[in-house]
Amino acid sequence: MENRRLPPKPDPRPEKVSFRRYLRMFRRDILSAQPEKLYGAWMAEFRTPFFRSYLVNQPDLVREVLCARPGDFPKSDRVSEGLRPLLGNSVFVTNGAEWERQRRIIDPAFEGGRLREVFPAMLAAAESAVGRIGDKVDGGPVEIEAEMSHAAADVIFRALFSLPIEHETASQVFDAFRDYQRSQPLLNLAAFLPLPSWIPRPYRRRTRESAAKIRGLIGAMADARAADIQAGRAPDDLATKIMTTADPLTGKSFDPAEMVDQVAIFFLAGHETSASALAWALWLLADNPEAQARVAAEADGVFGGRQPVFGDISRLAFTRDVFREALRLYPPVPMMVRESRRSERFRDRDVPRGSQIVLSPWHLHRHSRLWECPDAFDPSRWHSTNGKTCQREAFIPFSAGTRVCTGAGFAMIEGVLLLAMIVRAYRLETLADRRPVPVAHLTVRARDGIWLAVRKRKML
Repeated sequence: MENRRLPPKPDPRPEKVSFRRYLRMFRRDILSAQPEKLYGAWMAEFRTPFFRSYLVNQPDLVREVLCARPGDFPKSDRVSEGLRPLLGNSVFVTNGAEWERQRRIIDPAFEGGRLREVFPAMLAAAESAVGRIGDKVDGGPVEIEAEMSHAAADVIFRALFSLPIEHETASQVFDAFRDYQRSQPLLNLAAFLPLPSWIPRPYRRRTRESAAKIRGLIGAMADARAADIQAGRAPDDLATKIMTTADPLTGKSFDPAEMVDQVAIFFLAGHETSASALAWALWLLADNPEAQARVAAEADGVFGGRQPVFGDISRLAFTRDVFREALRLYPPVPMMVRESRRSERFRDRDVPRGSQIVLSPWHLHRHSRLWECPDAFDPSRWHSTNGKTCQREAFIPFSAGTRVCTGAGFAMIEGVLLLAMIVRAYRLETLADRRPVPVAHLTVRARDGIWLAVRKRKML
């Protein structure tokens, strides 16, 4: 598919900068803080005064860390430092036996036919999103990133608690989360300093306050659900499923505090990451009218004049390729950090025990020695020999191995459904004076939002 120009990509930093300057750049945006050579490197070493870090792009080493020996490379506490006020001791930040226990309780909620069961909640949220966008069509440019944040939050609240985002408590959580996102960088100062656990972390006051508000609201929702479960009137949604599932080894379920931790990460992972991927996918379609027309035609052909059903998702093949391509170019979680538990030898280089192993979907998905035309938007690549190979070896938007995202299947259905319904209803166009610039905060977002011209589409 021919592109008029390549999608937005941050300008890399100069090859050599001081540690102080790098730290300032990193806190502002981790993508533009990296040099261009990382898009073609198999491995790179970065030294700070306190620890060593190794970026690993070589596919077999990525598999070694994530799939073959995940126990030797647990999640690094350095990344979780900045998220601790919100996520507590959730499955996102734990390791070892505690993480295994949490996954044994959580995973059944996303297995088997559960995705089919939550599809009506996704559909209701998608229909609401289409309606909200329609209310803004004649009012000038639409900030589509904000619309997708609203839509994704609606999906997760309906799926978790059977509540639309318009519900008072859900709306308060959404508003508080936006405050948290704006106040919290991906890594805070504690990520760069070897601070003992008993030293208080330097969180911003706004970060602490918004996290406490979110956790308080979620706690009230979890308490109310616990009462409904006890009374036998709880809806059969994800929250009920998780709260009533016992660890098959111990027979114990999550206590109220643990449930707050888990709901917080479900909201972060299920809302923030989906919103990022959807917003970039819509911009890519706006920038590629031929692909957009094909998505609209596919949705019209599959849905016809009726409401979408779960079985339709598997028939939206091109739309799925578009969403997958958006995940490749703009992976919501741009970097994952593990820590080596023992000394290693990678590419004839010694990796000391305690080193930070950085796995970067952002660089791996655009690696010049792996992908054909790595910076181009090309949904058809997934059917080429190169694309199929890279999908197996160099595509990890949801991580891989035992710590692969529990909600990966959920996200793929949600993303395809929302893309199909929005593009079927509206024609999207980019704005020449508002080309988005990718930056990484909690996820890969646009520095000044993603603005599009939106017009109602005549049904085919």
